[in-house]
Amino acid sequence: MNFSWHQQSWDSLLRLVERLPHALLIHGVSGIGKLAFAERFAQFLLCEARTSAGEPCGRCEGCRWFVAGSHPDIRRVEPETFARRAPDEEDAPSQRPAKPSSEIKIEQVRELADFLALGSHRGRLRVALVHPAEGMNLHAANALLKSLEEPPPGAVFILVSHRPSRLLPTVRSRCVALPMQTPPSEPALAWLGAQGLPDAARWLAYAGGAPLRALEDGRGPRGEAIERMLAALASGRAGELTGLVDSREDLAIVAEVLQKFALDKAFASAGASPRYGTIDSGTGASTGTREWLSFARRLGADRALTAHPLNPKLFAAEMLAAMPNS
Repeated sequence: MNFSWHQQSWDSLLRLVERLPHALLIHGVSGIGKLAFAERFAQFLLCEARTSAGEPCGRCEGCRWFVAGSHPDIRRVEPETFARRAPDEEDAPSQRPAKPSSEIKIEQVRELADFLALGSHRGRLRVALVHPAEGMNLHAANALLKSLEEPPPGAVFILVSHRPSRLLPTVRSRCVALPMQTPPSEPALAWLGAQGLPDAARWLAYAGGAPLRALEDGRGPRGEAIERMLAALASGRAGELTGLVDSREDLAIVAEVLQKFALDKAFASAGASPRYGTIDSGTGASTGTREWLSFARRLGADRALTAHPLNPKLFAAEMLAAMPNS
């Protein structure tokens, strides 16, 4: 997928091709198209008939294999949750797969090293795409570091990260960093309009300017849940949010909505415009900036814990109990 707002970054990357670094770190906020950008570059590297405009041709055997997901010279390293398989209803409990891991494990990185030790099937490069790179646990990161320190000939590592600060400094230092910027609102809104997203400007604001995240937030059950939660907060019925929590996924949405609501309240109390559109512009806040910012910081920590609560409803009630009075 080619996003026009990343053309400048693409042009910068093409200038590196003649002296291609063995490792790239593509980083930026979630939902701006970093993975699609990295996949496009991986296809470009494996294309056997690149265009004069600096694009993969889309027609050669390498491109066809890449698009089909069967190119023998690329490996993706991602958490198991990215390839989740629902257990068959006929599977016996002992035959059903264990809960997918949200981390990249050392075994995956070792398998990658075995792949890179082989020669290229097509006589070109071999590409390792790691996403999200901060998903590596410590053992996996240290294992990857060994490959980055002594890269096999013809191997290119493409790391995609939403939070590069969570990577080992030694991993970051061995990559050429390519920061990706949040796109300007005009092309982002044009793209969202082409996807048929209603009220695109509102959802883009809620997503902090990240268009892919806005599209995900504004559609389907997730969008409906966010709408219900924001409506409850707007009408002063915050306590109803606990009743909307039936799963860990619901809890994660509550924590996100509350944090963005708290930040918008902090902006409003300081006389600034809301950033995420969870409250109307010009809406004041009787509680001070410091209280709302403190609550928002607490929610940042809570959001990291929402995947592991023993009781999602109780966790939601605890978050709401800490919310300042509006």
